[in-house]
Amino acid sequence: MTRLTNLPDLIPVFPLPGALLLPRARLPLHIFEPRYLAMLDDALKTDTRLIGMVQPNEIEGREGHGLHRIGCAGRITQFSETEDGRYMVTLSGVSRFRVLAEVEGFTPYRKCEVSWEGFDRDQSSSEADPGFDREAMMRLLDRYFTARDLSADWDTLREAEDELLINSLSMLLDFDPEEKQALLEAPSLSTRRETLVTLIEIALRSGTGSEEGRLQ
Repeated sequence: MTRLTNLPDLIPVFPLPGALLLPRARLPLHIFEPRYLAMLDDALKTDTRLIGMVQPNEIEGREGHGLHRIGCAGRITQFSETEDGRYMVTLSGVSRFRVLAEVEGFTPYRKCEVSWEGFDRDQSSSEADPGFDREAMMRLLDRYFTARDLSADWDTLREAEDELLINSLSMLLDFDPEEKQALLEAPSLSTRRETLVTLIEIALRSGTGSEEGRLQ
């Protein structure tokens, strides 16, 4: 896993609605806007190579910096450049952070002063969920995928470690940004799993429209 001993107080942030990064998970990004290409170039020049993923907050934007208070920083662990100058990037989740203030500067992208306090467990090797009932989760997922006309690699889902399964589902399933934020802010893997189950059950009860796809 990605573990850093000295986390910086100032990081670039990428406000991207619906994009969720969790500690010890990986998030692929396709970067093409000039300001975020500049952000990537600058991040690659630092020792930590960190980019903070954070959800925009429209309500707070009326009075504050327009970002949710909690995000998750990822280290650039893979990147490749396309012929037309765009980047395919993978961020490996390092730790959540709390936004303290946005810092004005001369960069085209946003930077924030952040605190890492309260997220010590994010840089541990893994997190357990003693109450996880995998078979119950598989049954719930079967209902969800059937309702949305999705297919899945069931063998991979059954064999995945608890944390990998819960976090991957949290990141990949089609929840709105505020629901993604609730999953991010869950204080433990157990509470994230409970939140995930609740969101899936709500989606099933609401009968939201189906979409075609495949969960890898």
